[in-house]
Amino acid sequence: MSTRIVVCGALGRMGRRIIELSLQDQEVRVVGGVEHPDCIPSIDLGEAIGQAELKGVPLTSRLEELLPSCDVVIEFSGNTTAAVGHTKLATLDGKAVVIGTTGFTSQELSEIEEASKTAPVLFSPNMSLGVNLLFKLVETAARVLKDKNFDVEVVEIHHRFKKDAPSGTAVKLAQILKESARLDEVIYGREGESPRKEGELGVFAVRGGDVVGDHTVYFLGFGERIELTHRASSRDTFAKGALEAAKWIKGKKPGMYTMFDVLNL
Repeated sequence: MSTRIVVCGALGRMGRRIIELSLQDQEVRVVGGVEHPDCIPSIDLGEAIGQAELKGVPLTSRLEELLPSCDVVIEFSGNTTAAVGHTKLATLDGKAVVIGTTGFTSQELSEIEEASKTAPVLFSPNMSLGVNLLFKLVETAARVLKDKNFDVEVVEIHHRFKKDAPSGTAVKLAQILKESARLDEVIYGREGESPRKEGELGVFAVRGGDVVGDHTVYFLGFGERIELTHRASSRDTFAKGALEAAKWIKGKKPGMYTMFDVLNL
């Protein structure tokens, strides 16, 4: 039986692509889309995104109207307040949630974790196989180099329209580096005349053009440096990952999950 999904942020860049790619996957079926009231035309989801196969599929601003007909909610609204609300609604109804929205505060993450006690929730700042492998490679490199006098910097590049900075992926990389390399302080950009401090991690966000997403971690030693880079050339990598996550999480026990669980990393 196919996994029935509702996509929050259905008319956004990611939501739209998830829906389009779902039509090529016989194991999933989109049964509804959720958008902000200001974004919803008076038509169904199929007409809204130009897909005749989805004619008659509802598009609404009220997630609760769609929950009875779905197995999994995929959350890509891009608004953290809305994402938390959608997660609470879905889990209270016993529905699994896959969250790709980023930029949450610590309080919002705590609310999501609390919601996961009722139904399974998968949260990942990046759902591509390559980026999740990058997370593992960075963790390994950081553990090996932590006492070898290497400085560490993270640089990420995204299109001009991205709202949050640094990206959720960069924040995750910083978290991994702090834990694995025992770095004490994260610096977001630099200015002034002070030299680099020991145990410092620099994180830099670049915005411009139509860049889908580049992330590079620099391990800078004396006489050598290591660069670990992932470049996304298409949002399809993220959309396919979200669909795989939705199929995987259906039927799982309540709790918090990540793409590491899906990919068995």
